[in-house]
Parts: sequence; structure tokens; C-alpha cells
Amino acid sequence: MENDLLTISEAAEFIGVSIDTLRRWDKSGKLLAIRKEGGKHRYYARRDLELVGSDIFKTASEWAFSGQDIPEEFYCTNSAIFQQRLSGLQKALIRSGSEEEPLSLIVAVAGEIGNNSYDHNLGNWPDVSGTFFGYGVKEGEVVLADRGLGILHTLKKVKPDLVNHQEALRVAFTEIISGRAPEARGNGLKFVRSVVGKHQIGLFFQSGDAELRMYGKSLDLRITRGPNMIRGCLARITF
Repeated sequence: MENDLLTISEAAEFIGVSIDTLRRWDKSGKLLAIRKEGGKHRYYARRDLELVGSDIFKTASEWAFSGQDIPEEFYCTNSAIFQQRLSGLQKALIRSGSEEEPLSLIVAVAGEIGNNSYDHNLGNWPDVSGTFFGYGVKEGEVVLADRGLGILHTLKKVKPDLVNHQEALRVAFTEIISGRAPEARGNGLKFVRSVVGKHQIGLFFQSGDAELRMYGKSLDLRITRGPNMIRGCLARITF
């Protein structure tokens, strides 16, 4: 049993959410932590973590992996519809009473990721055009996905030496590329990194088989090779 317990930081990385999200779930009863002998430190059973998941994130993942039908309420066929729904997210956050600065930054991060999808794939969608965009303010998450060309394909046009999705994600989130099209596409991900690195916002981002995780108030990027390959990109913002 002892080997099946993870610290709160290990648990956050295991399921791709922020430590603050786990603390909030513990207080609300959504996912109770284990405290050894009345101690203050939170631990989590691996089995409990495996059973926890966001329905919105699962739906987006299945669509990114398989291209199955996307529920209408999450489907943005074009950038104009995406912008309308982004405004809906902002209104929902305002109604929730969220603090003004995190509110605007969450919307900005979601906007950058979503707009990148349209910029990257304009006129070149491999199969299904448009994006998946869903959110749960109460759950503290925003989920986006596309079945586009992906980060590696886009950046290889200007950095042909890139050999895998992991390296492409690192470049996309850390290196300033030329402002000339199509090089300018994807530069918004540096903005995303800077926002997440300064605030209590978590980020999971996948392109191809590369998975990137960031946890609030740290610029560190944890980039690993995931077990599955997706077409396009998949992102989950937690707050």
C-alpha cells in the first residue's frame, strides 16, 4: 500500500493538474487526500487517481485520437465561433466571482492556444477542420483540441532539423521564431508559458506523442513522450 501512495506533487503530475487544483478537490470532497497519522501532508492512492478524470478532457482526447463525432456544444467550426465561445468563457468566469487578473489571463491563454489551431491549419486541415473547446468553471478547467497538422509539422518548415515531437514542443514554448509567416505561427505559446509560469495556472499540452506539463508559478517545462500519438494538439488548462 505504501508504494501506491503518491505525494501531492507526484499526484498532480500523474493526472496533469496543478497542486492547487488537488487542494481544492480535497476541500470540496471531489478527491480526498490521505493524511498519515493525522499529518498535514497530503498523499493520494494511485488507484484513486486513475479513477479521476474530466469528462470534457476524456471527450476531447477521444476526438483527438480517433476523430469520432464531436458533440455540437464543443465544436467550433471556424475562428468566429471560437471567439464567441471564448467570450462565453469570460462571462462564465465573471459570474463565478473569479479574481480579475487570473480571469483575464485564463481567457488569454485559451485564446492563444485556440487561435494557434486556426493559424497553423488554415486551408490545410488533414481531415476534420475546426476545434474542440469546452470548459467547466466549477471544475476549474478549460480543454481545447484540434486534428490539425501539429507542432512538429508546422515548425519543420523553418527548422527542418527537428526530428521529433518532444523537441518541437520545446522549441514552440521557448524559442522566438521569425515574425514572417508561417514562422510567426506558434509564437503565442511563449506567451502561454510566461503566463502559466507567473500564476497559479496548470497546463497539459500534447502534440503528436509529446506531452508537456507546467505547474503554476514555475517556467519549468516537463516534456515527455506519451503512450499515444494524436493528430494535432490537445490542451488542458487548470485553475
